[in-house]
Amino acid sequence: MAILDSQGRLFGKFSLLDLGAALVILLVVIGLLFVPGKSGTSIAQVTTNKPIEVDVLVLGLGAKDSKELVKAGESANFIIRNQPYGQVDIKTVQFLPKTVTVSQPDGSVKALPDPRPELVYSSNFLMTLVGKGQVTANGPVLGNSSVKVGTPVELEGKSYGFKASIIAVRVGE
Repeated sequence: MAILDSQGRLFGKFSLLDLGAALVILLVVIGLLFVPGKSGTSIAQVTTNKPIEVDVLVLGLGAKDSKELVKAGESANFIIRNQPYGQVDIKTVQFLPKTVTVSQPDGSVKALPDPRPELVYSSNFLMTLVGKGQVTANGPVLGNSSVKVGTPVELEGKSYGFKASIIAVRVGE
């Protein structure tokens, strides 16, 4: 008895094409079940939210009384790269002094209060915001947007809306 007959059957019973197709299907099933990839995220990672603190720097906010406008302990809507995240808590607000550099007769430079009267309506401040998000391999994520230093953001409250820039990101426990 011949190993291959004239119709391409092995031992007269099995077709070589059928055996090849069965072998390919078997290898695919083994590959899916026993050799998982690292492309997806597990459900445990998606559901574990951690507090993420974001420091934002606001420069030149034009407002009559910005100290009454933005206060620690309040909430605000947070928008990252034009994508709404939701509410964040304002943890701290630190107003920065308005200074100008002045050359001294000995060649040194001093930072002195800026005497320009129009700066009464301009404020610079540093805010710490707290929200819930995930930590991925690419860094912290709030909503569907990653938060990194330099990312442009917006804050909206009851009576304000302004743009800022992220200068620090910390992940809490």
